[in-house]
Amino acid sequence: MMNYPAKQYAPLRRPLAHLDALFNRLYTWRYNPLYHSGALVVACFVVLSVTGLYLLLFYRIGSPYASVERIADQAFAGRWIRSLHRYASDLAVVAALVHAFRMGVQNRAWGPRALAWLSGIVLLGVFLICGWTGYVMVWDTQAQLLAQEGARLLDVFPIFSEPIARAFAGDRAIPSAFFFLNLFAHIAIPVGILLILWIHVSRLARTELLPPRPLTWGMVGVLTVLSVAWPAVLGPEADPLRVPQDVALDLFYNFWVPLSAAVPAGVSWLALVAGLVAVGAIPWLTRPAPETVEPSWVDPRFCTGCEQCYHDCPYEAISMVARDDDRPYTVGLVDPDKCVSCGICAGSCAPMGVGPPKRAGRDQLRSVKEFITRHQPSSQDVVLVACSRSAAGWEADDFGGAPVLPVDCVGNVHTSVVEYLVRAGAGGVIVVSCPPRDCWNREGVKWMDARVYDGREAELKDRVDRTRIRVVHAAEAEGRVLAESLALFRSQIGALDRALSERAIELDTTCEQPAVSVAEEVT
Repeated sequence: MMNYPAKQYAPLRRPLAHLDALFNRLYTWRYNPLYHSGALVVACFVVLSVTGLYLLLFYRIGSPYASVERIADQAFAGRWIRSLHRYASDLAVVAALVHAFRMGVQNRAWGPRALAWLSGIVLLGVFLICGWTGYVMVWDTQAQLLAQEGARLLDVFPIFSEPIARAFAGDRAIPSAFFFLNLFAHIAIPVGILLILWIHVSRLARTELLPPRPLTWGMVGVLTVLSVAWPAVLGPEADPLRVPQDVALDLFYNFWVPLSAAVPAGVSWLALVAGLVAVGAIPWLTRPAPETVEPSWVDPRFCTGCEQCYHDCPYEAISMVARDDDRPYTVGLVDPDKCVSCGICAGSCAPMGVGPPKRAGRDQLRSVKEFITRHQPSSQDVVLVACSRSAAGWEADDFGGAPVLPVDCVGNVHTSVVEYLVRAGAGGVIVVSCPPRDCWNREGVKWMDARVYDGREAELKDRVDRTRIRVVHAAEAEGRVLAESLALFRSQIGALDRALSERAIELDTTCEQPAVSVAEEVT
């Protein structure tokens, strides 16, 4: 029931796992900012748009530095709004890098997700360009260094009649058109950011673009307090006739300027291209072996057209199409170019008619029967059905000898597996998942919770004793959370009557058919 190596990229994942655990203790998994790093970028973009509109009212391209200086002198508004604009832009870059790092080390960039990875690289690049135009608009010494180095790099390409760097030689005034172009780009680029963002999430279902409201307002509050307490410094006005000294550069946008200035322009471009190629190749360098990530498929003999797999798929890889027989309902069809082999569809199908090879519902039942034969769990044993990216799939602790049934994702687990374990005589079953906000397959934990507790198809049947079942969310480095939950559950199991073992276990594999199919709605 498990295909992926549980500890792939362990040297990189281990520090991240411990950081996740620390933040979970501080904020809980619901509001862990590391889990919402991608959404925080969008939240920062909203803050930048609002504060940018205010700053635009006072900016003058004829006197750029003086207009920014007047903004900074507005003690009750301009000063902290400008600082908020600056700090939000820095946080956006930090959050984007954290998000990219998480996706990379969690091996969530290959195959169908390569589009999101590559568009994310473009998105970060466009964000940086937008930031550079904003810094140049200020026209202080930092802007001067940035403009001069940018001109030197662009002059490698013979696209202008005269070198761009000549405009900053100091023998003539900087034309207003230069600042107009920067202002225009700074306003127009966000439109492109929205388009790229749409591409970035285009293969995801039910995308949550913003973090939870408490986290969003908490971020805005912290940045606002920071802006009031430590306003962004405005450097001296740029003077092309002077070489700036001791210039404070923004660590996240302009750290590269002195590094690039120290080498020939061609070397800088070569380093940039090499870096982009290396990062862009990650989806292909990290792709698992083909036999471990085979796409799901639908067995039309069992498909009843209930559409649950269609609704549950986090990547919109399943569509409902007309059947080629005389049955009056549709059948699921998996697009292999969109399927990431998460197996969530297998957990959503009551008749067990869909799923990746060797991980569909019927395959899971064969695996759990072998597990029962091998471990012979008693009425006092608690079985762990453990996600390979959870604490039970990572920690070396054997958790007091509890039998562990490893799975790729709890969303892949058919509830009949849990039912079978309970009816086979296990004292209790704990489904151990990663935190819902950090599910590697986006919605696996969400759907497992709904199937066990909320009656979502394919639900855990009412005949199953739910006092013997728990779902525990424990991240990779949260072995303590799992150990405490296991100890508590064992004590609760001990207070129950002895679990009975059934000899002939029959499972219900029926589901309700929809009144109207997707295909009928379209037509």
